[in-house]
Amino acid sequence: MNSRETLYTPRGFMIVGGTVLLLLGILGFLGVFKLSAFYLTTGESFAHVTLGLVALVAVFVPGLNTALEPYYRGFVILVGVVALFFGLYGFVIGPGNPPTVLNTFGLANLEIVDNLINLVVAAWAFLAAFWAPQRGMLRG
Repeated sequence: MNSRETLYTPRGFMIVGGTVLLLLGILGFLGVFKLSAFYLTTGESFAHVTLGLVALVAVFVPGLNTALEPYYRGFVILVGVVALFFGLYGFVIGPGNPPTVLNTFGLANLEIVDNLINLVVAAWAFLAAFWAPQRGMLRG
């Protein structure tokens, strides 16, 4: 698998993104990310672990992966829309001060680093969803 297939296909996005989210959430629960510029609340850590597990289960659980594969692109587009929303929303509301203030629906605190990461994830998701070669194009 080349880098384009690894990073810029819906399946690759779900594998790499799911792994990163799972690790980020676990590290958040362990208190690794308690910096003023990047502070993960318990709600954010829970969301990261949950989304990471869902993505990895959807790709790697036999039977389930076959059933869900036609929907990978839609899932990735949905992730892109949600990440874009939170990336822009975070700039509109401004950071919580101190970082423990839950400025996003009472569940999380979005700071500038969170916003930028969300915008990068949105761009990556849209690239993976729309730049991926279509299956029919690969055959012939």
